[in-house]
Amino acid sequence: MKLLNFILGLDVKIKLAAIAIFLGLTAFIISDPFDNAHAKINVKELALIVQNEVDHVNVDELADWIIKSKTDYRLVDIRTEKEFNEYNIPGSENIPITSLFDGQLARNEKIILYSEGGIHSAQAWFLLKAKDFRNVYMLRGGLEEWKDKILFPKLGVNASDDENARFEIASAISRYFGGTPQIVSGNEITVSVEIPKVAPKIQTPTGSAAGTAKKKKREGC
Repeated sequence: MKLLNFILGLDVKIKLAAIAIFLGLTAFIISDPFDNAHAKINVKELALIVQNEVDHVNVDELADWIIKSKTDYRLVDIRTEKEFNEYNIPGSENIPITSLFDGQLARNEKIILYSEGGIHSAQAWFLLKAKDFRNVYMLRGGLEEWKDKILFPKLGVNASDDENARFEIASAISRYFGGTPQIVSGNEITVSVEIPKVAPKIQTPTGSAAGTAKKKKREGC
């Protein structure tokens, strides 16, 4: 009850993640889905992590890591195998939420979780935290935000010079991952969109945080 009261008093921008964690806690207590395994839960610590938003990696940061070919983390897609095969973020691996404790993950690894939106990854984050996985994070906004900001960035027809400059960088990153930048007129998108199956290798996105790091071909699924 104390945790629920704490959640209700949080700022709006973090309530969603906090509620997801609370639901995950409730499900964990009621169903005990992992062979009655015991878990230590530090409610105050988890609440502070949520409030300070140190449990997230944003999509721009992840895109930069992929372009730079960083390998000091594991990107885990917790959706179903069917959903994963339809499209996944380059470099990710599929471990459905029901298989998180099958021995595929180590507690000393840096783990980035993502799902379609954010609720399921928040629940998975909580379950791993409860089992002493200390270095685990969620992708902010999940696959939905990845598609919106990385694959299909948008620019209004009356954009400012600064917006156009940022869009030029975002467009190069989009094409790197096989996406399609969008020019928006009112509520109508003038360019059709399609989720890429393969992200072709292109030159380094000019002006991006990727710098001049060596690139290699990445596949979307």
